[in-house]
Amino acid sequence: MVFISNILFYSLFITIWFVSIFLIRSNVKQRSISKSQIQHPPSPPALPVIGHLHLLGPSIAKTFQALSARYGPLMRLNIILKNTIIVSDAATAKEILKDNEMSFASRPDFRCSGYNIYERYTFMFAEYGSYWRYMKKLFMSELLSVSQVNYFAGIRRDEMMKLLESLVSFSEKGKACNLGMELFRFTNNVTCRMLMSTRCSVSEDESKKIWDLVKEVEEVSLKFSMGELLGPLGKLDLFGHGRKMKAMLLSFDSMVERIIAEHEKDMKSGRRGKNKDILYLLLEICMDENAEVKLTRMHIKTFLWELFMAGTETTMVAMQWTIAELINNPKQFKILRDEINRVVGSKRLVQESDIPNLPYLQGVVKESMRLHPPAALALRRCDKDCKINGYDILANERIIINVYSIMKDPNMWENPLDFVPERFMTKSQGGHIDQVDDTIKGQNFKNLPFGYGRRGCPGENLALASTHEVIATIVQCFDFEVEDGKELNVEEKAGFTNGMSHPLICYPITHMNPLQLN
Repeated sequence: MVFISNILFYSLFITIWFVSIFLIRSNVKQRSISKSQIQHPPSPPALPVIGHLHLLGPSIAKTFQALSARYGPLMRLNIILKNTIIVSDAATAKEILKDNEMSFASRPDFRCSGYNIYERYTFMFAEYGSYWRYMKKLFMSELLSVSQVNYFAGIRRDEMMKLLESLVSFSEKGKACNLGMELFRFTNNVTCRMLMSTRCSVSEDESKKIWDLVKEVEEVSLKFSMGELLGPLGKLDLFGHGRKMKAMLLSFDSMVERIIAEHEKDMKSGRRGKNKDILYLLLEICMDENAEVKLTRMHIKTFLWELFMAGTETTMVAMQWTIAELINNPKQFKILRDEINRVVGSKRLVQESDIPNLPYLQGVVKESMRLHPPAALALRRCDKDCKINGYDILANERIIINVYSIMKDPNMWENPLDFVPERFMTKSQGGHIDQVDDTIKGQNFKNLPFGYGRRGCPGENLALASTHEVIATIVQCFDFEVEDGKELNVEEKAGFTNGMSHPLICYPITHMNPLQLN
């Protein structure tokens, strides 16, 4: 009996062994055939295990730009365990962002192994689906609709006057100022007041503290994201970046929790009045039992966090680069001031309603964003296998659109490294600049400062409203000198927001006192 049992056991074992070998060989053969049929985009020579990690320099956008010049506008890199497709020209960007948009409607999934307390509630990196579509619709129709952006105009104006008062004070004292810090205080306060009716940066120390928080979160997030490329080892948080990020987010969470409680108390007591900050709108939606998607407290906090991060530094970076380029290019500075004097005059400050009549101002901002895009890279994820430029892009491969490279492509732009606002201009018969080319919307895909399509920046209108008015008013009212008469150092800093490596230190000189105007 035992003998028969052994015979049956070994027979079964041998049968399973043969079947397994057959299946494995068939699978290997099928994979081999499949691989031979897949045509990946060109790729630089890789090293074992680390792939192309050794090729990455401090500035990722510039590294990709240099590699694409050698390997083409569609390139495949392997960073340890992750395959990434790099897009570096307008035609390929159009094929991905427009012609095949639905195949690339999601963003890469950056998991932080519990260190990001808002990870599960993200809108910015949410999967393309019902939640993301609902939040995008909410964003565009209510939270930052045209009417809501106009409603916040008073906040922007109030904070701009505080910025002008500060610059007048520096001018009267003959002192140099860190204009970047002044612009950050402006954007930070505008964002805080729009989101939560709270003016965070009342004092220099408070403003500096929030500035440090934003920069630290950006740097830690970048380091942790790079660690994520190491696969399982990255999840161990060997360098403590994840724990540090979690501590900062918990600090923000505690602050917002108190503000939410105050808002809820006001709503219950009827003290809200006509206040329409974004937090009030979110709380009303959260309490709506008939809402299409049920929002929780954590959804609200996450949304506020992402709006705060996206709405503060990127706008400040755009303003900072624009002022820096104007200081270094006095001819363009004078042309812009002449336009403002002709349209607005000298008896009042520029207003948002003047912006459509200031085409050179619009060209200046566009050219600054072309040279220094606040977000140098746009991220996507391939949701299903497809062909781009004749090459196979596989599902779940990460896509990085190098906006920085596209907007400096010499095949698309004449003298691409020069600051030339006139490239966006058309002139009337009288020689006056009377129209601005509308390429900032991305229809020709060579100018994508706000991305394109479903995943394009939903805060574009707000960012441009703030930037245009602040730049115009500063140029209207102040001249600037740099230490020893030198030009400002416009070296770019590595990072997600493409900021300036060196502080924007200059001496403001009052040309027309804004405090004495109506």
